[in-house]
Amino acid sequence: MLGGAAAWPVAARAQQPDRVRRVGVLMTIAEDDPEAQARLSTLRAHLEQLGWTDRHNVQIDTRFGEGDADRIRKSATELVALAPDVILANSTPALASLLQSTRTVPIVFVVVTDPVGAGFIDSLSRPGGNATGFTTYDYSISAKWLELLKEIAPSVKRIGVLRDPALTHGTAQFAAIQATAPSLGVEVTPIGVHDAGEIERGIGALARISNAGLIVIGSAWTVVHRHLIIALAAQHKLPAIYYERFPVKDGGLLSYRPSFLDQYRLAAG
Repeated sequence: MLGGAAAWPVAARAQQPDRVRRVGVLMTIAEDDPEAQARLSTLRAHLEQLGWTDRHNVQIDTRFGEGDADRIRKSATELVALAPDVILANSTPALASLLQSTRTVPIVFVVVTDPVGAGFIDSLSRPGGNATGFTTYDYSISAKWLELLKEIAPSVKRIGVLRDPALTHGTAQFAAIQATAPSLGVEVTPIGVHDAGEIERGIGALARISNAGLIVIGSAWTVVHRHLIIALAAQHKLPAIYYERFPVKDGGLLSYRPSFLDQYRLAAG
C-alpha cells in the first residue's frame, strides 16, 4: 500500500559534503508525542546509515504544529526562512503550508494520502515542481476499514466516520465508505474532529443509537485528539477501527494501514 511519488537523482549520498547540509522537518503533531519521536528517530537512524549525522555533517531543524493550522503555517514560514537544502513534510497540512511558502526549496513528503488530487504534484510518476515523496494508501482501503469493522462486530448498523472535511482525502475516503455501506447493510454519518467539543458531541450522539461503531480517518486532528477518541469509544462501548497502528498501541481496538515508519526510512534516502 506504500507508493512513492518519485525520486530525484541522488549523487554520492554517503560522501562527506564540503559544508554542513541543512534539513528542515515539519511535523503536524506535538513534540512530546511518542509517535512524533518514533518517526524522527527512524529518520535520523536511516540518515546515519547513509553517512549523514545530525550536528556533524547535517543540521536537522524541526518544527511541530501540534494540530494547529496557524502554527503549522507559521512553522512552515520559519523553516523556509532558514534556507534549508531540503524539507521533510509530515502529512497533508504540512505539505500544503510549505508549498504556500516556497516553490523552490526541495520538499520530500510522507503520510500524504492524495498528493495528485490535492494539487500538490502533477502525477505520481512525474511530480513536477519542488515536491516529491510517498503516498499513504489508495481510497479503496477506506472500504476495507468498513468491511473489517463489520467482520469483528456483525451487529453494527450505524457507523460514525471521524474525518476532517477540510482535507481532500477526508471527503474522498468518507465517500468511499459511504459507497460501500449499502452492500454491508449499514448507514454512515460524518463526525467532525476540529476540537474536543465537536468530537464529544458527535460520538455522544452516535452512542445513543444502538448497534453503532466508529471509523477514524487520519488527520492532524485525529492524531492530536486520539486519546479522547479512544476513551470515548471505550466509554460508550463502540467498536472502532483506526487508520494507523499507534492509536491501537494507546488502547484502540483495531487498525489497518501501511507502515508510516517505513516512509521515514525511505524518505531518508
